[in-house]
Amino acid sequence: MGNQVEKLTHISYAEVPTSDPNGFDPDCDDDGPRIGVSYIFSNDDDDEQDDHLDHFPPGNQLTSQDEKPFDQQDELECAVYYRDECVYERNTGAADMRTTHTAESLLNKCRPGDLVEFVATGQYPHWAVYVGDFQVVHLHRAEIKNNFLTDVSQGKKGRIVNGLYRYRALPPEVIVRNALDQVGARDRELYWRNSECFAAWCRYGKREFKIGGEIRIGKQPYRLKLLFTEKKSHVLEFQSLEDVIMEKRRNDQIGKDAVMQELASHLNTPHEIKDEHFVN
Repeated sequence: MGNQVEKLTHISYAEVPTSDPNGFDPDCDDDGPRIGVSYIFSNDDDDEQDDHLDHFPPGNQLTSQDEKPFDQQDELECAVYYRDECVYERNTGAADMRTTHTAESLLNKCRPGDLVEFVATGQYPHWAVYVGDFQVVHLHRAEIKNNFLTDVSQGKKGRIVNGLYRYRALPPEVIVRNALDQVGARDRELYWRNSECFAAWCRYGKREFKIGGEIRIGKQPYRLKLLFTEKKSHVLEFQSLEDVIMEKRRNDQIGKDAVMQELASHLNTPHEIKDEHFVN
């Protein structure tokens, strides 16, 4: 099958194997089933919603008539742990996450090697690597492309997201070279499931961001902690970082309220999610 990726519909929480609403069974040892989702044969393809991105009109930005402005209130705070180490954290209250910028404003803030995230309600976030000269490199529709940042934004607002992952970043010139060296790669030449995995790999150089970078056997070392309020959170477990990223991005696409409704349904709470079904 090579690097060919097949699309499968995401499994709902009700279909995910688990032995306890909190994702663990106190009567079982550590090998017991936990909530988790595998994306071995799936691809979120954040860019399939923007078909017009294949035809960038010079100096022109197209926006979908159905596109809604980004609503930060519907963005879900979360953290990713590899065993006991936090490797990713999104705090929506942080200054760099509270504010999104127009593409023109981002051009005054970006430095080569920065990671840029474009966001819109109801859509997957789109990530890109700023490489200088007003340009970014990004994975879009199964191809690594080099375009002007203003064109890639397509009217969406964006933000610099260098601080989300807690890995040590490579030097800026290496990040830029990693990105530019991949321009033109497509289809079976690709090693990343989505724009976030590609951009993060360019900046951190870690194989975990690549398709098949980790073997999915044994225990699930990754935990995705969903933070709904100060007192309500929920933990999902995964076997690979790319699986975590796929689930995190799906949550971004459907929004905080929809995630809460899914979990409430799975946990058999008819009206709202109850505190006792969550972990701190």
